[in-house]
Amino acid sequence: MQLQHSPVTHHCFQHIPFALKRDDLLHPQFSGNKARKLMTLLDTPQETFKTLTSYGSAQANSLYSMAALAYLKGWTLNYYVDHIPSWLQTAPLGNYAQALQLGANIIPTRVTYGMSPADYVGSLPHDDNEKRIPEGGRFPEAQAGVNTLANELLVWIAQQPTQQWVVALPSGTGTTALYLHKALAPHGIKVVTCACVGGREYLQQQWRELGEDSHPLILDSGKKHHFGKLYQEDWQLWQALFSATDIEFDLLYDPIMWQQLLLWWPQQPSHHQKHLLYIHQGGQLGNVSMKARYQRKYASPM
Repeated sequence: MQLQHSPVTHHCFQHIPFALKRDDLLHPQFSGNKARKLMTLLDTPQETFKTLTSYGSAQANSLYSMAALAYLKGWTLNYYVDHIPSWLQTAPLGNYAQALQLGANIIPTRVTYGMSPADYVGSLPHDDNEKRIPEGGRFPEAQAGVNTLANELLVWIAQQPTQQWVVALPSGTGTTALYLHKALAPHGIKVVTCACVGGREYLQQQWRELGEDSHPLILDSGKKHHFGKLYQEDWQLWQALFSATDIEFDLLYDPIMWQQLLLWWPQQPSHHQKHLLYIHQGGQLGNVSMKARYQRKYASPM
């Protein structure tokens, strides 16, 4: 399977022209930044491991990607979560439902073991037949796959008229943004991101734990944003993005990034001479449950 060479399309949103790297189109089951980060494992011989072990949210995009990876490789996925909401167990949907269909073992730890998923996975004995993946795919092996994305961007940029490019993408653990920055900075290409899960300090700590001291630019308006909480401005911006581009973006991360970009981009000196290249990192499957929550709260038909 060749998870490379996703297309680049051109759009405009609220007077900001931008190119869009469509990594959401890499593969129906294995796309976006998770496909890039897990590419090394996809290329690993099947007999190397029998089990993948990871942890995170029951509706995380990484859950579905790892379930797809395990399914494609014939491995078992044991994925630990803090808890599984009763409504989700009763009516599975989104990433959770698809991961179950792909054979993932999704195991709550808080009630069963009295521990967080990270602590429980850390307490498990070592197994040579097992590969452990930190939450969100934040591990050094992700660099090789992200480098393939960076190389595709460089090839594409080289084919464009000589211009100054800025690459933008939102961050959870920030792994993709970090390794893109590492690959693109020597070519004079700035990478900007924003912290969607925690604050600036959280994101910087994630990067330091990967052993990197040079970091992307973090856009931060100073407005507090709680991960997973419903914000009407996020819902409205996501709908506006769809109307402007006819493309479905991730509802949890992309509105936060675009709020930052809409404030930051016009303030940049000579921004009319700069060109924005936005990375679509997939995640639409996770929109199923988020859209249902927004529609219940704000009674929107979309």
